[in-house]
Amino acid sequence: MHSFTRRSFVPRFVALAAFVGTPRRVMSSRALALAASARRDARERSSRRPRRFCARATRCAAAKPHVVICPGLGNAGTDYDAFAALLRARGHGATIADVRRVDWLRNAAGAATPAYWRGTLRPKPTVNWYLDALANACEEATRDDDDVALILCAHSAGGWLARVFIDEHASEAIVGRIARLVTLGSPMKPAPRDVPGVVDQTRGILTYVDENCRSASELTRDLGIECVCVAGKYARGAETLDGVASAGAFALGQGYKQVCGRAAVDGDGITPVESALMDGARHVVLDDVYHTPLGADDAAGRAWYGSPAAFERWVPLALDPS
Repeated sequence: MHSFTRRSFVPRFVALAAFVGTPRRVMSSRALALAASARRDARERSSRRPRRFCARATRCAAAKPHVVICPGLGNAGTDYDAFAALLRARGHGATIADVRRVDWLRNAAGAATPAYWRGTLRPKPTVNWYLDALANACEEATRDDDDVALILCAHSAGGWLARVFIDEHASEAIVGRIARLVTLGSPMKPAPRDVPGVVDQTRGILTYVDENCRSASELTRDLGIECVCVAGKYARGAETLDGVASAGAFALGQGYKQVCGRAAVDGDGITPVESALMDGARHVVLDDVYHTPLGADDAAGRAWYGSPAAFERWVPLALDPS
């Protein structure tokens, strides 16, 4: 585990600023009640909504699956070039969804809707641009091979965006090719609503995903898609500030608290371990793994999931046949 320096904390601010911002004031009790009512209605609609079932594509058993990399919040596709090269050296095809850093500013459109301020924002249409980029990457990955299976390897927010993609955006042909969803430091559980001072950074989108998209076990049961969640223990947060020496851990803990409701927990610098592990998925937890390629440095002991120092510790467990 590492102490958390100001330099390594910077990417958290970059990531949070890249989404849709935070509300200017805490919602009133009436707004909270309306939000709760909307969520109950969503759950009822979800229970009545027919599930889509896709025929599995016939695949060549000898070929390694093609990995489609789903970038995380605030990241550009080019941040994953070195990671893709490691995958190709291992025998996988690798395609990165074409996402530019500036594209994340499109999410600001969500702030113009009442749902944003109520905390009941839905993924569509706010993140349609990302889902389209992921669809294009999957089409490119399968264009020259009728039999290749796909693995969606999703970093950070790419994990829950991939769940939306599978259930609400991808064609049946593409869903039929997806063999596995692998998440890397992805917050897969919504922030708790009953903890003072916690404001859902996704403004309700992650709650929607949790209540309306298939769980890990349902993805396997309904679609044959296995889920593997990889989490990192890079640094532990602190609940209280106890002098200058603890300032980094305290700041880190406040970030963790916005994700899982608690500050004194282990995480990769942005995502707490407990938030990164979906129920019903296979879990891989790694020591000394940092959240993002931005600011990662193997030589300084700050390897992220896609760094050579971390790569072989999880890839055989997550990408090879189980």
